[in-house]
Amino acid sequence: MLRRLSYGQVHALLAAALLVAIVVSACVGAFSYTPGQLLGFLAGRGDASAIDRNVFFTLRLPRVLLAALTGAVLGVSGTTMQGLFRNPIVEPGLVGTSAGAALGAALVFVLGGGALAFSAPLGTLAVPLAAFACGLAATMLVYRVSASFARVDVFTLLLAGVAVNAVCAAGTGFLSYVARDPQARNIVFWNLGTFTVADWRAVALVASAFALSAPWWLGAGRALNALMLGEDEATLLGFDTRRLVLTLLVVNTLIVAAATAMVGVIAFVGLVVPHLLRMLRSADYTFLLPASALLGALLMETMDVVARIVIPPAELPIGIITAAVGAPLFLWMLLRGRATRERALHG
Repeated sequence: MLRRLSYGQVHALLAAALLVAIVVSACVGAFSYTPGQLLGFLAGRGDASAIDRNVFFTLRLPRVLLAALTGAVLGVSGTTMQGLFRNPIVEPGLVGTSAGAALGAALVFVLGGGALAFSAPLGTLAVPLAAFACGLAATMLVYRVSASFARVDVFTLLLAGVAVNAVCAAGTGFLSYVARDPQARNIVFWNLGTFTVADWRAVALVASAFALSAPWWLGAGRALNALMLGEDEATLLGFDTRRLVLTLLVVNTLIVAAATAMVGVIAFVGLVVPHLLRMLRSADYTFLLPASALLGALLMETMDVVARIVIPPAELPIGIITAAVGAPLFLWMLLRGRATRERALHG
């Protein structure tokens, strides 16, 4: 059905679905609200209790906005990296970005008050900056190991990603082992992914990184389409591929590190979202990039609602939900794609 719609119509449909998901997410939780109450909170009407108003503006609204922003970041990141590496199985977790960011944040959690002297003057920016530095280093290492003769070798990419992820996971595990109890608990919860710590500072940081990066990834659609032909061909078409790859790797790492530093490691969203969009509409990156932001935000809002209602009054870490849903969905898409190729081959 979506194949009959224009790109703009698909984007509008996803935006409308996201708006509905945001309203539902804002209504559901330990404190439940009606859409009318939400309008009353936002309009500043005085008929709401102080507790309800405080819960909504201090806990619920920042969480809803942070979930949408994180989903948008992961969707864009997965789409961008699949275009850069010219491989549909790439996502931030596979090429070391998430694991590197996790290691950087864990370093600040455990050593921030002592060995990392730079963390004191940086204050609240220490965690996202360390996550960015380590995430970028891990991603660049995987890219440099897997790239040769202007091409990215898929087999080497997978092996390099596994190796870098293992090293980063070992470092994070060691820090968890030597950490004191509150620090170790923070690292464990953070590695599972959670929105329970959402606040306006986290929303502002992720929103700022996402907005600052938007001109680069929104304008990269045509270049990524050309890059799918190969770096030499893209260069002949007038694109500076080296600059494109470096710029998008830095921009991608920036937004992933900002989100990861605030909510932890969340897998499979960046892998599944681009595949779903290719199946539903098109592989054109001028369509995929904005659509992946909208669909990623929509899926994350939906999964956050599920995380809150599965075992009330407690909630599941969001990383468990995304893995439980994303892994079977990705396997189904792989099997569906194989069946389609076999039908095309035999008849």
